[in-house]
Amino acid sequence: RSPLRAFPGVLLLGPRQCGKSTMARRALPGWDFIDLERPSDHALLTADLEGFLDAHPRQLIIDEAQRMPELFPAMRHAADRSKARGRFVLLGSASPPLLKQASESLAGRVGIMELTPFMGLELARTARFTERWFWGGYPPVLGLKDARARGEWLSAYVSTFLERDLHALGVGLPARRLRLLWTMLTHVHGQLLNVSDLARSLGVSSHTVNGDLDVLEGAYMIRRLQPYDANVQKRLTRSPKLYIRDSGLLHFLAGLRAPAELTTWPKRGHSFEGLVIEELATLATNRLVRPELFFWRTQAGAEVDLLIRNGRELLPIEVKLGAAIDHRSVAGLRQCMKDLGLKRGWVITNGNERRKLSNEIEVLPWKMVASGEVELF
Repeated sequence: RSPLRAFPGVLLLGPRQCGKSTMARRALPGWDFIDLERPSDHALLTADLEGFLDAHPRQLIIDEAQRMPELFPAMRHAADRSKARGRFVLLGSASPPLLKQASESLAGRVGIMELTPFMGLELARTARFTERWFWGGYPPVLGLKDARARGEWLSAYVSTFLERDLHALGVGLPARRLRLLWTMLTHVHGQLLNVSDLARSLGVSSHTVNGDLDVLEGAYMIRRLQPYDANVQKRLTRSPKLYIRDSGLLHFLAGLRAPAELTTWPKRGHSFEGLVIEELATLATNRLVRPELFFWRTQAGAEVDLLIRNGRELLPIEVKLGAAIDHRSVAGLRQCMKDLGLKRGWVITNGNERRKLSNEIEVLPWKMVASGEVELF
């Protein structure tokens, strides 16, 4: 059900260039569209914001809303003056923690939705499905035909994000340091995050690195997957795992320029793991009610890549790049299921065979999950 039926407005969030504007225009034809990146539109609202909102009481889309912080309290007053639903849609390139004023000003007045770059499910019946892993999901990248053009787009995207977009969010971090950190994160992608090591390499404090990570996470560039804390008689890991959310950006920042290079890249397994986790995270968000995502790992090294909590239910999922799966390779999954009292578990592989490893554990090919042929939830 559309949040426009329940709230005066909708705040549609996601990384830049993921398709928010295109989706809003197609879903809401005939609505007035204001782009705050366009100087004339920005000047129009700046001149008389409240007057403009009064003159456009319904069917208004405002893109790049984070570029005008005063917009959010003005929208709050407009929503409070009229209780009508479905009045406006705001598009933004930052999450509520980074847009604190938005989350505070519009609390209870807007439905918040997140849009990601293309998922495998959206590309399942196209030739681009096989390109999705290496090149990521940004629509402009997949719309280009050759590797050089795609690499140039990703290079420009990174530079624009660091040198312009962050300033539009009021973030004054040094672009050079943030780019160096972002590149360093490709080496710890899919691993436990050690902030002290990163700080030492950058020559800054751990507090500074944590602040930089907050910004990258708030702009949908990275994910810090938190460990699951269960009341079991084991010492569990406390550090989060880090992922660069878009696989295309991961590969570009790591220096890969063509799909063939992925075959021999030492981080290939972690890259596949991140791809699957992002896809399942989006599927869970779209299909479940406020799901929570974790990983599970003991100090002894037993690990499960993803735990999805759906209410009181826990869904354990292990990701394996190789197709050869036996009982020994899922020892961590079995230990997790035993410790947490779980009756079902899944292994997602890059192979082609779906089979039961036991009554409790099923092996699923990634292609079947990403295409929607198999649904976990």
